[in-house]
Amino acid sequence: MTSDPSRQPSVSGTDEGLWCEITARDVAHRPALFLDRDGVLVEDTHYLGRAEDVRMLEGASAAVARCNRLGIPVVLVTNQSGIARRLYDWRGFHAVQAALSRALANAGAHLDATLACAHHAGGSAPFNIADHPWRKPSPGMILAAGSRMKLDLAHSWIVGDRTADIATGRAAHLAGGILISPHADDPDRQAARELEAPDFVVEISASLEAAVSLLLAQGRLSGEARGAG
Repeated sequence: MTSDPSRQPSVSGTDEGLWCEITARDVAHRPALFLDRDGVLVEDTHYLGRAEDVRMLEGASAAVARCNRLGIPVVLVTNQSGIARRLYDWRGFHAVQAALSRALANAGAHLDATLACAHHAGGSAPFNIADHPWRKPSPGMILAAGSRMKLDLAHSWIVGDRTADIATGRAAHLAGGILISPHADDPDRQAARELEAPDFVVEISASLEAAVSLLLAQGRLSGEARGAG
């Protein structure tokens, strides 16, 4: 596990298709806000692999900064099939993340952890593992972050712009998920709604900024540690 672009990031030194970088120190027993990247924090340019193409979405940095100030861990979980498809590599991913971190820092914000999965069934070896447990909608990235950071997953939320993001949150037994969908005719809206269950809430918001405001206004997410006993 490393952020050094000269090395292949891995988990336990065995899987070149996984990235895990945790910068938070003491967030044990706190609920977290899990975020998809493209379409939530930055514009979705379809296989973003160059730092110069990073465009922050309006209000996204401020939303993350708001969570930071409240002590809510913010964890990025992102599929990166562009690596499996050889459209860019981990160096490109790292460059994009560095640009994202700089943009967040300019707003007084930061990510507490970043997890990424490059695996895709249609990719090239060694990134061609089908249905890898870390690839969304499987919950592996969330579960790994929860275990390593000792997070309170039962009170955590996920925000994403695809139904798969919301399905990931449900599979990880989070409290709920918010779909970023500024357009009323978005077909993902109905698909996301169908994932709602008695123990899993689904909401729709136009932006990350609106999603964070909703969660805080309704008292659904806070930086208070829970479940320590």
